Amino acid sequence: MDELTHFNPEGRARMVDVTEKAVTRRVAAAAGAVYLAPATLQRIREGTVAKGDVLAVAQVAGIQAAKHCWELIPMCHQLPLTGVDISFSLSDDPCRVEIRSQVSCTGVTGVEMEALTAVSAAALTIYDMCKAIQKDMRIEHIRLLSKSGGKSGDYQLKEEV
Repeated sequence: MDELTHFNPEGRARMVDVTEKAVTRRVAAAAGAVYLAPATLQRIREGTVAKGDVLAVAQVAGIQAAKHCWELIPMCHQLPLTGVDISFSLSDDPCRVEIRSQVSCTGVTGVEMEALTAVSAAALTIYDMCKAIQKDMRIEHIRLLSKSGGKSGDYQLKEEV
């Protein structure tokens, strides 16, 4: 197991100093899903949810969340993101909205947290926009799919949910 780097000599949390790390291209992809009732999914497809276009708003929320991850997650660094993309796929069996993000930058630390935060915010936005229709939606399976760049090398999820 790698050394835990988020603790100072006194055992207290710290933001890791990345000053000396090499600048490389960093890319991370994440995914998650919102499970919902067929009638709720149909309303999303038809664009008849009272609050508006659910996927358009969730897309913007995911992008904004990636850009502001450093303000939400205490030990994250502020990164100059060069790209954020959110995509959605609708499935009837099981009934869900699958969310995927891809985040990139050229920097000294990775963008895994930004990709995961983007998926999380998009999922929460879908929930928020549809909660008047259905309160028992489930947000599940938020996970890192892949990452590249940096000293620790590449990562690819071996088993897909």
